[in-house]
Amino acid sequence: MEGLTISWIGALVGLAIAIILILRKLNPVYALFLGAIIGALLGGANLEQTVTILVNGTQSVMGTVLRVLAAGVLAGVMMESGAAETIAQAIVKKFGGSKAILALALATMIITAVGVFIPVAVLIVAPIALSVGNKMGISKIALLLALSGGGKAGNIISPNPNTIAAARGFNLDLSQVMLAGVIPAICGLIVTVVVASLLKNKGVMVTDEEAVEQDVDTSKYPPLGRAIVAPVVAVVLLMINPIGSISGIQALANFKVDAMYILPIAGIIGMLAMRQGSKIVEYTTSGLNKMTATVLILIGAGGIAGLITASDLSNQVVSLIKISGISGTFLAPIAGILMAAATASTSTGVILATGSFGEAILNMGTAPLAAAVMVHTGATVIDSLPQGNYFHVTAGAMKMSIKQRMGLIPYEAIVGGTMAIVATILYGFIL
Repeated sequence: MEGLTISWIGALVGLAIAIILILRKLNPVYALFLGAIIGALLGGANLEQTVTILVNGTQSVMGTVLRVLAAGVLAGVMMESGAAETIAQAIVKKFGGSKAILALALATMIITAVGVFIPVAVLIVAPIALSVGNKMGISKIALLLALSGGGKAGNIISPNPNTIAAARGFNLDLSQVMLAGVIPAICGLIVTVVVASLLKNKGVMVTDEEAVEQDVDTSKYPPLGRAIVAPVVAVVLLMINPIGSISGIQALANFKVDAMYILPIAGIIGMLAMRQGSKIVEYTTSGLNKMTATVLILIGAGGIAGLITASDLSNQVVSLIKISGISGTFLAPIAGILMAAATASTSTGVILATGSFGEAILNMGTAPLAAAVMVHTGATVIDSLPQGNYFHVTAGAMKMSIKQRMGLIPYEAIVGGTMAIVATILYGFIL
C-alpha cells in the first residue's frame, strides 16, 4: 500500500456506482462497499491492496461508531420512557393553537436536540401535528415542514450520529460542534416557521379520520420535571469544558470527559430520575437496536471514504477550485451538500464529506471548527430524497402520498440552505 495512489477517476466511478446502487434500493452498506471495491480496482489497486484500503477506511470511523453506540443509551431512555413525548406535549400545550406551527417546529427541534433521531422525533410529534392541523385548518405540507425543518435545526445542535461524525471528522469535541451550530439552527427554525406559515393553506388538509386516531394517553408518560433530567445532565456535562474556556475558569476548562462517557451517564441518571431503573436492560437494548442500522451505514461510508482518501481526488478538487477562482471556503458546504444528497442521509453525508474531503478542506485554510459546521449544515440541504429512509418514514407519519411528499423537498432545502449559508458567512468569512 505504501506509495499507492488511486486514480481520481476510479474514486469517482466507485462513488457513482455506490450512489446508483443505493438508488436501485440495494442495501446502502453493501452499495458503499461494492462501490469502494470496484473503484479501488479500477483506480489501480490489486485485490490485496483493495482490502487494505477498505480496512483503513472502516478503521477511521471506529471512533465515531463507539460514540454513536454510547449515544444509544440516551436515545433509548428518551424514546422508550415516554420522556420525548412528554416534552413535545408540554411545548405544544404551552404555545396553544394560535402558534401551532411554531410549537410543532420547536417541539421537534428540542426533541431532536436532546438526542432523539430526527425520523423518530417526527414520528413522535406527527400525531400531535395531525390533531392540531385538523383543528386549526393547517395543511399537511405546512405541518410536515414544521416538523422536518424543526428537526433539521435540532439535528445540528444534538448529540446525534451526524454531529458526532462532524466532530470526529475534524478532531473536535462534540460540544464545540453543538455550540457552533446554535446560530444557524435558530435561523433555520425562524425560516421554517415563516415558510410553513405561508404554506398553511396550500395542499391537502388533515381529515377528521386521520386526526381521530391521534388521542394520546399521557398518564403512562413521566412528568416534565423528570423527563428533562437526562437531556439537561447531558447538555450541562458536554458544555462544561467550552464554558470554562470562555469564562477563564481553569478548573472547568481542564474538565474534559468524552461524549462516549457523558451520553450513557446522562441516560442512566435520567432513567433513575424517572424511577425506571429496573428497565435499564430494556431501554439500553432498544437504544442499541436503533443505532445498529446507523452504525452499519457509517462503516460502509468509512469504506468508500477510505477509497477517496487513498486517491488523488481531493488534490484534483483543490486544483479545480484554485483555477476557477472560487473561495476555498465553499468546498466544505459543497462537500456536505453533495455527499448527503448522494446518500439521502445527513450522518452518512457528513462522514463521507469529512473522510473524503476533510484534508482538502483544511488545506484550503479553513479552520477545523468552521469546516465541521459548514460540512454539517451543508449536509442538511437536500438530505431527504426518496432513496433514503427519512423520506418514506415522514411521508407515512403524516399520511402523505409519495407525490405530496416530493413537493416538500424544495421547502426543506430552503431551511437547510439557510443554515448552510448562515454557517458559511459566520464561520467561513466573519469569525
